[in-house]
Amino acid sequence: MVDRWDSLPAVVRQAAGRHLGTVDSVVAVPGGQNNDLAAVVHTRGGAVFVKAVRGICRRMRWLRNEITAGTLAPSVAPAVIFAEDVEADGEPWLIVGFEYLSGRPADLSPGSADLAVVGQTLDRISALPAPGVRGLHERWSVRDWWSRLRAVAPHVVTGVDVDQMDGWASLASQAVRGDRLVHTDLHADQFVIDDSGDVHVIDWGFPGAAASWVDRAFLVIRLIQVGHTPHDAEAWAATRPGWPTDGATLTAFAALVAGLWTYREATEGTGGPWVHAARDYAAWRVGISH
Repeated sequence: MVDRWDSLPAVVRQAAGRHLGTVDSVVAVPGGQNNDLAAVVHTRGGAVFVKAVRGICRRMRWLRNEITAGTLAPSVAPAVIFAEDVEADGEPWLIVGFEYLSGRPADLSPGSADLAVVGQTLDRISALPAPGVRGLHERWSVRDWWSRLRAVAPHVVTGVDVDQMDGWASLASQAVRGDRLVHTDLHADQFVIDDSGDVHVIDWGFPGAAASWVDRAFLVIRLIQVGHTPHDAEAWAATRPGWPTDGATLTAFAALVAGLWTYREATEGTGGPWVHAARDYAAWRVGISH
């Protein structure tokens, strides 16, 4: 990872400079592991959030997705100020400047006043069409994550009815089918709330086209993670338009997400408390769907 502006190849900095003008200072942003550079660049014209990725890879595709989101979700996603493809030392680079957003993350804990404005923001997103964006139902073509998990980490599924979970998960692809824009990776830090109460949503690396309720279902898991009961988290989501009345739809969603996230945690180490929350949600949904 290139952790400093002056470590970027000169040709990449020059490409950005054509849009930025004179650079006064650069502050690296911690936790930007999906980019070779993530930094706030301070210029005479103001601050710009800059991301850069080297090489044809998944991370470059994710950064291009963020450019797309800036077009599809204006006033919600950060505006794209510039984007350039550059070749440096025989390697392709993509460098993008985004609107710099100042604010704080959302508080999703029980009783938080932020829950209302977060819900309103999801309403805005769920009303947006997703032309040209790959359907989430296509990304969810694998339906046997629980069986795969049993094969690679059987201790993780001790006490789990794997066939039952795969049965529910097999229904998820059809359940989430839709044509609305979804973020698919929402959590507290993806919301930026400024001093006036305006809300933006950042890090659109994994957008999809899906049913309008899908982002709220993902957020249900994050609510459980920070202390809501599954019942209360769903009750919050149900106050917004379009929430499924068919419990089987939500059980299918929960079973697939829990299986997928647990499999990735077991095989790639990409886990955390959200995985345990997803499993708690799936267990609760399956329990009430009998």
